[in-house]
Amino acid sequence: MDEEEINSGLNHIGEQPTPSAGLSRNSMTLITKPTSREENGNKGRRIIINVSGLRFETYEKTLSQFPATLLGCAAKRDFYFDSENNEYFFDRNRSSFEAILFFYQSNGKLVRPSGVPFNVFAEEVRFFELGKEYLQRLEVDEGYIAEEKPKMPANQTQRKIWELFEYPDSSLPARFVALWSVSVILLSIIVFCLETLPRYRCVEYPQGPGCEKYQNVTTSDTKTSGKNDVWFIIEVLCITWFTVEYVVRLLSSPQKLVFIRTFLNIIDLVAILPYYITLPMNETRVTSLAVLRVIRLVRVFRIFKLSRHSKGLQVLGYTLRSSSRELAMLIFFLMIGVVLFASAVFYAEQDSKETKFSSIPDAFWWAVVTMTTVGYGDMTPRTFGGKIVGSICAISGVLTIALPVPVIVSNFNYFYKREELTQSLEMAENGQCGTEIHEPNEAFNGPLISPSGQMTVSSFDTLGTEEVRVKTETPV
Repeated sequence: MDEEEINSGLNHIGEQPTPSAGLSRNSMTLITKPTSREENGNKGRRIIINVSGLRFETYEKTLSQFPATLLGCAAKRDFYFDSENNEYFFDRNRSSFEAILFFYQSNGKLVRPSGVPFNVFAEEVRFFELGKEYLQRLEVDEGYIAEEKPKMPANQTQRKIWELFEYPDSSLPARFVALWSVSVILLSIIVFCLETLPRYRCVEYPQGPGCEKYQNVTTSDTKTSGKNDVWFIIEVLCITWFTVEYVVRLLSSPQKLVFIRTFLNIIDLVAILPYYITLPMNETRVTSLAVLRVIRLVRVFRIFKLSRHSKGLQVLGYTLRSSSRELAMLIFFLMIGVVLFASAVFYAEQDSKETKFSSIPDAFWWAVVTMTTVGYGDMTPRTFGGKIVGSICAISGVLTIALPVPVIVSNFNYFYKREELTQSLEMAENGQCGTEIHEPNEAFNGPLISPSGQMTVSSFDTLGTEEVRVKTETPV
């Protein structure tokens, strides 16, 4: 660069316009020097956040995008300001805060860290007041089921009847009705099993399996015939109660169509219909025995009626429903393995005269039994190649089944803890203390909430009032 270009550049700098002739050289310097706010792109001052010893830095404008949150509102976060270190200090979960800060940086994207349990992360989201809508959206993304508030009948009499049959914990008569219903269900299941004993079954169906000892038994046997009449009477009484219960619940329900389409109510209806279908068939004797047996087999669905009264079965149902994708993946992998190993063992056993694998479809049964590690032994490979295929099939089955198990277990733990929380809240509303008495030195993670924040166990003041506390996992 020559001297003329340098001089022209200096002259260009010196020719900057001035507002007035009276300004000094120092004033010119203040005008042209950019401020710190301009250097940061108008993002405001930098804020230091200390989370259990781990320091984070961000701009004030980044946090102010969500003014309703704890960090976005200056008045709320000032409560945690440490004037000595000129920072905000939070004694919270460090791993979760990375996702909390990313929520502000990404303009509202809430992503749970893989190493943080869902309940712990939900507690952090509630503490920083990010909002229920974002957490509910995260629940849907992760496969959790959002609970809807139950709708109650408007009519007072109808409401009492609905609570009497639908909510066992609402009153003492409701508990008695629930206990009576469970007793009738168990009695019906016991009768369903006992009436298949050969000494009772062979009287009506002498050609059935295991009836060789009872060939001489006829319907004229008054003792056996009397017991069959007892089974019939018990069956009629159970069906009468099931019918009355279903009709009363249907008439008192606030939403009739929703009631009919509910899965548990469909099971109740399926458990009742076989009796009314088989009753005219027994009278007319026009239906084949096979059809009658199939219809009677449907009575076994009565055992699922217990799920309305069992929280454990409901937790299991919620777990299977939320893990549907993992279960579908498991079935898909099993189908691939069954086809693959059935084909391999069929061709590996072709040279053996004692082989039991006559075709690939016949080998499907062996592949399923081997991959699930059941091993009945009715079909076994004879050749060396077939045994190698069988060994690989068994090992592959163990690995395939083990892959989705952690996800299913995690979902079960979530619903189980949520059910424990619900029971604790109901006990708190009824003025009862917790079921467990914890030592003072045991660590608690503060108030426990549901992931959506719809249920919480808040700590009462210490002025002589009892505190309902639910032990949770300590944040990592």
